[in-house]
Amino acid sequence: MSVTTPKIKTEQTSRLEDLLALYDNAEATVAVIGLGYVGLPLVSLINHAGFKVLGLDIDKNKIEKIEKNETYIKHISVDVIKELNKTGRFKASSDFSHLSKADAIIICVPSPLTKQREPDMSYIINTTDIIAKYLKPGQLISLESTTYPGTTREVVSDILEEKTGLKSGEDFFVVFSPEREDPGNQIYSTATTPKVVGGHGEAALKLGCALYSKVASKIVPVSNVDTAEAVKLTENIFRAVNIALVNELKVIYENMGIDVWEVIDAAKTKPFGFMPFYPGPGLGGHCIPIDPFYLTWKAREFDISTRFIELAGEINTNITRHVVQRFIKTLNERSGKGLKGTKVLLMGLAYKKNVDDVRESPSLRIIQMLEEEGAQVEYHDPHVPVIPEIHRAENLQGRVSVQLKAENLKKFDAVFVATDHDDVDYQVILDNSAFILDTRNVFERHGIKSDKVVKA
Repeated sequence: MSVTTPKIKTEQTSRLEDLLALYDNAEATVAVIGLGYVGLPLVSLINHAGFKVLGLDIDKNKIEKIEKNETYIKHISVDVIKELNKTGRFKASSDFSHLSKADAIIICVPSPLTKQREPDMSYIINTTDIIAKYLKPGQLISLESTTYPGTTREVVSDILEEKTGLKSGEDFFVVFSPEREDPGNQIYSTATTPKVVGGHGEAALKLGCALYSKVASKIVPVSNVDTAEAVKLTENIFRAVNIALVNELKVIYENMGIDVWEVIDAAKTKPFGFMPFYPGPGLGGHCIPIDPFYLTWKAREFDISTRFIELAGEINTNITRHVVQRFIKTLNERSGKGLKGTKVLLMGLAYKKNVDDVRESPSLRIIQMLEEEGAQVEYHDPHVPVIPEIHRAENLQGRVSVQLKAENLKKFDAVFVATDHDDVDYQVILDNSAFILDTRNVFERHGIKSDKVVKA
């Protein structure tokens, strides 16, 4: 007869069970640092799950707007902000001392590149330094900012241990759970997209999964934080490389007189072995143009070159210059005049359709390139009424979107379609324009064909 030995509950396992219960019962207070395109939707989701939420940001303008029930992100409605404020379980603040009240802290701060295309870790480091001032035993720290493998261990965890004397995995717990935001996506949201979680130790993984399982449709646990960081980079590198491929094919087929859009539409009817990606005037947004170079930088530590990634980056950068040159060449063929003094209307400033995000948008580079050649450029974007302050495009700040009216369109010599927003009357553009360069195939997708429109 066998005898089952009862499990002895240690102080550590008992404590872990108590912490897990905080998340299982939605009794934890969760602080989200960074109320931008990633942080604000996450705040709403966590609050909706019943948790108390602290939304923290150094930008006091964001805090003031939230307190006034105003939104500052196009795809997040005023109703979402109002609902947050009505629950009584949410507070927005620029006072980071509130971190001492939190059971979990989620970091959603920028992770850009420097001018030398190396990781700029200042936002993550500065945020971690602030957390260290208020860190208390039992807290869960989750990094969502995209970065290179090793950051969560070597930066976040190490800084917290060094500055507090507490030990990761015993006194506090660290996870990496990459954001998978796709602004403007009507099918997949933060709630319906599976959440990858990697923990710095088994206890951290359990706590991270317990928290995120309350707000995400599915949890995908991975073996460690480095793997979770690599997952995010792989997703974005996959997109960058495939977009580079179709951009290169576009240039090749263009010279052969073949319509790359028709080719892709036919190829995607194959039910296996093919996934459609589409060309454009260049990459934009905070992820795809930037994230692959985190791995490029980290790979140097291991004396490995990332030729595929770097080539994709080169192609996606050069395609912007290609479409500008195509515009100049075609305009000259049609009108017999050079670009100098030509009035150009750029359609779409945001980096993708139906959003107001202009970070790394190729439209900014297109305006600068055209103006360097002597063109007079204005823009129309229903989502970006005024050009905000943007790094590397300071000379464009403050410009105002032109109203899309027949009398305004007739003032321009040509229209350059860079972003294909849905809420634009493309028939009005066609009827009142002499020449249109379409880098998104938007006219044909709307069933509009005309000799005035040239695809690029």
